[in-house]
Amino acid sequence: MAVTVREVAEWTGGEVVGDGATALHAARTLNEARPGDLTFVDGERNLAAWKGSPAAAAFVPLDFPDAGRPTVRVADPLLAFAQVFLRFRGPPKPRSRGVDPAASVHPGATLADDVTVGPFAVVGDGATVGRGSVLHAGAVVGLNCRLGVEVVLHPHVVLYDDTVLGDRVVIHANSVIGADGFGYRTVNGRHVKVPQLSHVEIGDDVEIGASSTVDRGTFSPTLIGEGTKLDNQVQVGHNCVIGRHNLLVSQVGVGGSCVTGDNVVMAGQVGVADHTVMGDRVVILAKSGVHKDIKADGRVMGTPALPDRDMMRIYMHLTKLPQLRKDVEMLKDALGLKDAPQ
Repeated sequence: MAVTVREVAEWTGGEVVGDGATALHAARTLNEARPGDLTFVDGERNLAAWKGSPAAAAFVPLDFPDAGRPTVRVADPLLAFAQVFLRFRGPPKPRSRGVDPAASVHPGATLADDVTVGPFAVVGDGATVGRGSVLHAGAVVGLNCRLGVEVVLHPHVVLYDDTVLGDRVVIHANSVIGADGFGYRTVNGRHVKVPQLSHVEIGDDVEIGASSTVDRGTFSPTLIGEGTKLDNQVQVGHNCVIGRHNLLVSQVGVGGSCVTGDNVVMAGQVGVADHTVMGDRVVILAKSGVHKDIKADGRVMGTPALPDRDMMRIYMHLTKLPQLRKDVEMLKDALGLKDAPQ
C-alpha cells in the first residue's frame, strides 16, 4: 500500500508542511522507521531523533517548527498515527459469528442479533446479551446478568450473577466482576463473613484491563461510571462508586465504600483506604497511599498522601539528611558533647 503525505493529511484533518506528494509505504514508530515510512513526533523533545530518522514524513504537533522535511501538523500526533497505522495494516480478519457448538447457553438466556459466543463460554439462565456482543472462549456470564450492545468479554472473564454492563464495555482476559466483597466481623475471636448480597453495575464505554477485579456490594451495587478505564491488575472494593471518565492505572487498589468524582486519575500502585471520598479531577501520583478525603482538583503524592508541592519539599529535605547528620556530629564534637550511653 502506497499513499502520499497529502492523502494521510486528508484522512486525519492535518496540515501539510513540505512536499505533500511524498510517497509513504508503511507506518512505524520513530525508533523503528525506515526510508519511505510515516512516523510521529510527540514534541520538541524528540526533534533530534526526528532529524536523524530515515522516515519520509511524520505527524507533528500544531506548533512544531518546520524542520525542512514533509510533516503533517495535527492536534494529537499519536492518535493520528494510530488511525493511519490501522489503514496500512488493513481490516482485521473476519470473526466467525454465532454460538460455538462447544459453548453452553441456557435456554432461559436471551441473545440479541449478531452475538458471538466462543467455545466453552457459558451464559446462565435469565441473562441477556445485547446486539453485536462477543463472548470469547471460556467467558462466563452468570444468572440474570444484563449486557448492553457491542460488549466484548475476552477469554476467561467471569461475570458473577446479576452483573450489569452498559453498551460497548470491554473486559480483558481473566478479570472477575462481582465476586464477594471483603467484609468480615470478628465474633468470639473468629472472622465471620458479612453476606455480600448486591451486584456490580458498569456504565457505557468502560474498559477493564486483564486480571482486574470489581467486587459486588454488600447491600447496594458497586458502580463504575461511564467512560472509566481500569488498567490491568486493578482492584475495586465492594460498595465503591467510581465516577465517570476515571483512569485507574495498573495495580491500583481501592478499598471498600470509596467514592470518586469525574475525571479522577490514580497512577500506578496507588492504594486508597476504605470510605475515602475523592472529588472531581483529583490526581493521585504513583505509589501514593491515600487515607483521607481529597477535595476537587487536588493533586497528592506520597504515603501518607499529601499535596504534591508539600511532598516534593519533604523529599528535597530528605536528600539533605545525610549532610545534616554530619553537621550535627561536627557540632557535637566541637562542643565536647557525647551521646548518652545506651
